Amino acid sequence: MIVDIGIIALKAFLVLFMVLNLAGVLGWIERKGSALMQDRIGANRASILGFAGMGLINTLVADPIKFLTKEDFIPPRGDKFLHTLAPCMALFPALVTFAVIPFGDTLQIGERVINLQVANLNIGILYVFAMGSLGVYGIVIGAWASNNKFSLLGGVRGSAQMISYEVAMGLSVIGILMVYGTLELQEIARGQGTLIREFLPESWRFLKSAIGWLPAWGIFLQPLAFLLFFTAAVAETKRVPFDLPEGESEIVAGYHVEYSGGKFLMFFAGEFAEIVTAAALMTTLFFGGWQVPYLLRDGFHFPWGASWLLPHLAVVLLQVGAFAVKVVFFCWLQILLRWSVPRFRYDQVMRLGWKMLLPLALFNVIVTALVIVAVQ
Repeated sequence: MIVDIGIIALKAFLVLFMVLNLAGVLGWIERKGSALMQDRIGANRASILGFAGMGLINTLVADPIKFLTKEDFIPPRGDKFLHTLAPCMALFPALVTFAVIPFGDTLQIGERVINLQVANLNIGILYVFAMGSLGVYGIVIGAWASNNKFSLLGGVRGSAQMISYEVAMGLSVIGILMVYGTLELQEIARGQGTLIREFLPESWRFLKSAIGWLPAWGIFLQPLAFLLFFTAAVAETKRVPFDLPEGESEIVAGYHVEYSGGKFLMFFAGEFAEIVTAAALMTTLFFGGWQVPYLLRDGFHFPWGASWLLPHLAVVLLQVGAFAVKVVFFCWLQILLRWSVPRFRYDQVMRLGWKMLLPLALFNVIVTALVIVAVQ
């Protein structure tokens, strides 16, 4: 019992360590990436013994020290308790969501089999949406507790935007749940380890020969759902082109305009942690999670009959490495999108969510149901 608790605690520590460090590195990638795209140098001033690390010292050392040593200002007429609680509520959901996201299959050490997932819940996807929906409270509470009209306006925008896109996001996942028949994220990832031909009836010989060799990843079985989920996930992170809650040109800095020091750093870190969480969910639901095409528990088994057996540890490392590479790719894609497109108007954001994404998500659910009935 004590050993099991220790293993769970170790997995939780490793996951939090990786998420928080990746969120910090994303801050550096965003600053240097935007500088490259805009033909400028970017952060490079702070250094240790002359070593600036292309701005790494600036982003990962100097800036956190600057934030943590600044004055923690609370508006005189603001609510001190809620003003302090809001940044915690903005960061907490993005971190605890990772408890149910599998980063590998299983690791066997002697007689013990360790599931590479902090919490193996049979309602994992419901847990994800339950925790994700708490993020809006951090924005609304922080905006109201600041007693600032610009902050309150940003909070109202943020709450309306996040609640609107949660509907489309939830419906986009319904198709995945129908295809793989489970709410458990680990089982969804394992279900993507087969080939598409396993989902097709024998009478569909042409399709089985044409695309049956493809892995049964969600992107191949639910392409429209992925586009809907990706758009809604970017909107949930409140970044360009959906950064209406922080519209600098309109409302100064949005819901965190009255925040400074460590509290602002928590809002800042929470935003990048949300990027990592969204990338991990895209990977798990639509790109096989930790799956590597044709890699099974004992090695590679290719559709044309060839095989390449590997030791257990090598298989586990390949799976964890594949998951990490996919997550980093989607993090990079979101940052690239942030510096490539202009901001939407608020009416455009609402129209996209309710008049385009929502009907398309419902259409995808209906078509998926009809295809499943036809296949069965």
